[in-house]
Amino acid sequence: MLQTEIERLYDEAPSAYSHEHARLFQQFKDALNKGEIRAAEPDASSKTGWRVNPWVKKGILLGFRMGAIVDMSIDPARQPFFDKATYPVKSLTASSGVRIVPGGSSIRDACYIGKGVTCMPPMYINVGAYVDDGTLVDSNALIGSCAQVGKRSHISAGSQIGGVLEPVGAMPVIIEDEVLVGGNCGVYEGTIVKRRAVLGTGTILNRSTPIYDLVTGEVISAGSDEPLVVPENAVVVAGARAISHGRGKDWNLSLYTPVIVKYRDAKTDAKIQLEDFLR
Repeated sequence: MLQTEIERLYDEAPSAYSHEHARLFQQFKDALNKGEIRAAEPDASSKTGWRVNPWVKKGILLGFRMGAIVDMSIDPARQPFFDKATYPVKSLTASSGVRIVPGGSSIRDACYIGKGVTCMPPMYINVGAYVDDGTLVDSNALIGSCAQVGKRSHISAGSQIGGVLEPVGAMPVIIEDEVLVGGNCGVYEGTIVKRRAVLGTGTILNRSTPIYDLVTGEVISAGSDEPLVVPENAVVVAGARAISHGRGKDWNLSLYTPVIVKYRDAKTDAKIQLEDFLR
């Protein structure tokens, strides 16, 4: 079984890697590239709707351990590149159904890119990521290691979907289906953005920052062992919360906080409908 073999090789590192080890790792990468295995996957029995697959992260880390630094330069004199031999750029053709607009984008091997994904230059998708059908990754956007992005989402210009490769048991960043991540947003470790949510420009999310829901009156926080979960259809914007005591109060200081101002409706859908023409 692939999982058993990968975990054994990860836990019992040999003095040197053989051709058989290379064959096993290639089989593992092929499964990642096809979307047959994922660093995290939907799980209806889980409280968050997702479960992490630590063995897949182990396999990705194994590739860094196995790989030697090689010359990957297109033109060694003018633009040299040196990286692990185990992680070249991802191999795509026109039949892959992925639109990569010219201009300096890069997709690393061992990640899944679905049909109809659009990549605007320059953007970067790292190893272990999963980007599902019809999603738009805009200019200067980053999809980090093991991040999971659903169908027909929009990762707008300058936004970062953080990578969570280590520790292997940590949940990677999850962006579900039909999510709009506005320009210059940052979604980092310990965050799940549920289906059809909208993140306004400049929104920053991580498990250390609670979200204040003006609609329900709730404060949404990450649990001790649980991620921060942005509710389905929530419209989140960057806000501020006044410091209520001490020097912060004396100096009239405020701290950043994300705020849910509404839940998605027909008016919201009309505002973002234009994106369909860009795909």
